[in-house]
Amino acid sequence: MAEREQWATRLGFILAAVGSAVGLGNIWRFSYVAGENGGAAFLLIYILCILLIGLPVILAEFSIGRRGQSDVVGSFTKIAPGKPWALGGIFGVVSAFTILSFYGVIAGWVVYFLYAYVTGIAQGVEGGTYDEFFFGAIGGAVGPVFWQFLFMAIVIFIVFFGVKKGIELSNRIFMPLLAVLIIILAGFALTLDGAGEGLRFMFSPDWSAFGEPGVYAAAIGQAFFTLSLGMGAMITYASYLPKDTKLPSAAGTVVTLDTLFAIVAGIMIFPAVFTFANIDPTDGAGLIFITLPEVFNLMGGAGTFFAIVFFFLVAIAALSSAISLLEVSVAYAMRQFSWNRKKATIVAGVIVTLFGVPSALSYGGPLSDFLIFGMPFLDAVDALTDRYLLALGGMISALFVGWGWNKVDALRETGLTDTTIGAIWIWFIRIVAPLGILWILILNIF
Repeated sequence: MAEREQWATRLGFILAAVGSAVGLGNIWRFSYVAGENGGAAFLLIYILCILLIGLPVILAEFSIGRRGQSDVVGSFTKIAPGKPWALGGIFGVVSAFTILSFYGVIAGWVVYFLYAYVTGIAQGVEGGTYDEFFFGAIGGAVGPVFWQFLFMAIVIFIVFFGVKKGIELSNRIFMPLLAVLIIILAGFALTLDGAGEGLRFMFSPDWSAFGEPGVYAAAIGQAFFTLSLGMGAMITYASYLPKDTKLPSAAGTVVTLDTLFAIVAGIMIFPAVFTFANIDPTDGAGLIFITLPEVFNLMGGAGTFFAIVFFFLVAIAALSSAISLLEVSVAYAMRQFSWNRKKATIVAGVIVTLFGVPSALSYGGPLSDFLIFGMPFLDAVDALTDRYLLALGGMISALFVGWGWNKVDALRETGLTDTTIGAIWIWFIRIVAPLGILWILILNIF
């Protein structure tokens, strides 16, 4: 059997894990979810969810992966053979596969907008009509599928070359570049007339929003989505770690950087939103595809430059996350079917791309009338993963480490034996995180 791949450096692992976490969830999804749920109130609850649930669960997933030294299903099976805990791994593979199927579609929209600004197509759109431009771009039977296929081809190409030469090398380039670009755009946003109002929206909470259960559900859903929890990515990435890596500091670094990226993305977007009176921060998923192009249009020549930089930034963020999602299926296929990486990458990549075609055709395309529980195919798949699968996968990881795994072994794996932090972490994993996740699941169901 071939020797299992490993990260070349600890920094490479952290950058890859941050790359998995920092994606469309931080820029596209965080901004519109925060906008729809009251801005500052959502941000505070989101940070609370990250600290109380996200951080303990990501450390749990790191410990499972590093101890198991296998794909997400294989890691559960190795640690607890013959027991049903492997269901958590199955949830992870299904979640990662399903999310990537529609994630590739949305990332394809981003790549198209980047192309449209580079070629001058987007600049020719009249102000006030970017909604028509957007829905025209994602409608039809050819365009959305072409851009989805192009994006997924890049993802497959990178994963094809393995952990060190593909995933780690790409993230060593992508993540520093992403940080520089987002800081530049946030700095520019702070010079706009609406910067003060945008910052108040983000950081001055409406306390009445804390009584809305939906805000809590949205916050924990966002925490799981952005940290790649419950989808097997962190378990899979941690399985390529050597035994001497300090997991608590790695988990803390990933969570901190991911949260900072989300906050800076909000600083980048909301001042621009409030600079123009006709733009609403609750514009939902169209915030970066309709709202911000209107802003860029009103900026004149400088708008073209910032539009290109912005959509390039979002495309890189999407790519780093999509790589981790595909790696979950690839690692599973390599073990389950004894395939080499190249075969597993091509087969898994092609299958998940084809599964995403219905999502690509669900807005204005041939399948626009095909609804599941009243939702377009893409929205239905998104709701299934966001509301249920990720939470269930994360809950199983927490319960497994807290109750199904020997406490001494779990603490030894994280390096927290005989420490106060270790004792607190165990009880958060046993009680706080599962109860919090269960509450959100109940809210989502009823």
